[in-house]
Amino acid sequence: MTYQQSLDYFTEIIKNYVDVGRMARKSWYYLGRQVVKSYASLVFVPDIVYHAPIPTGPKILVVNHPCTVDPFMLTILVPDQVSTLILDTLFNIPLIGQSLRFCEQIRVDSENGAPAMEKALKYIKEGRTLGVFPEGAISPVEGGYQRPHSGAARLALASGAMVIPVGIHLDARYIRLAHTQVKGKSELGTWYTHGPYAMTVGKPVVFSGDPEDRQKVNKVTGQIMQLIGEVDQESARRILFAQMHPAPRHVEPSVILRLIALRMVKTLSGLVFAGSK
Repeated sequence: MTYQQSLDYFTEIIKNYVDVGRMARKSWYYLGRQVVKSYASLVFVPDIVYHAPIPTGPKILVVNHPCTVDPFMLTILVPDQVSTLILDTLFNIPLIGQSLRFCEQIRVDSENGAPAMEKALKYIKEGRTLGVFPEGAISPVEGGYQRPHSGAARLALASGAMVIPVGIHLDARYIRLAHTQVKGKSELGTWYTHGPYAMTVGKPVVFSGDPEDRQKVNKVTGQIMQLIGEVDQESARRILFAQMHPAPRHVEPSVILRLIALRMVKTLSGLVFAGSK
């Protein structure tokens, strides 16, 4: 075997190893999506409206953040794998943290967000879909939004990727605040127990300009929050309608477990079949 043949041989081994790892991560992501779909359809009343078809290619979903489960619900909005920028708190929870890393979600260090921004921009350049919560924290329970961060605007300007606003609105009667211990630190979680979960997906827009121009970044940040507010208000109107016309909903826990198990088996079977081609 010549030197070039040896080099080609080991290159192919490495390529296959990388491909297997990528397939495993994608398989785990889509399996998790099926679990989220099952949970959402049985515990919530998902109400999703699209203003336009979801485009292919790199894009940034910009979303308000009324409860802790929002990052998981983003997985059912688009057919692509979504890599969401998530504060490091969730990454510190056993099992959940490992799963988020394996699915290539982006950990945001509350003390230093630069590495997360670099990884997010890298993902966009690879043609991926990002999920960004401009508020950087849970929205106030009483309504309104937190003061937005500039990360979403800077990513949009630096990449030229399409920005798609998503407005989430919940029935405030079913929001619960709960303290959870994470690595010895008390964290306040905002949990939605049940009820209508309204999401409105707006039309894609593209922003242009210098991501280092602070005035431009601030302007685009405001425009992004305005777009989110518009689709959020549309979701809010549907929540109000649901409150005025309540529908009884009760599902036995055993039914939930059976449906989740069936969806997991179906997803795994499809992945195995696809991988065998």
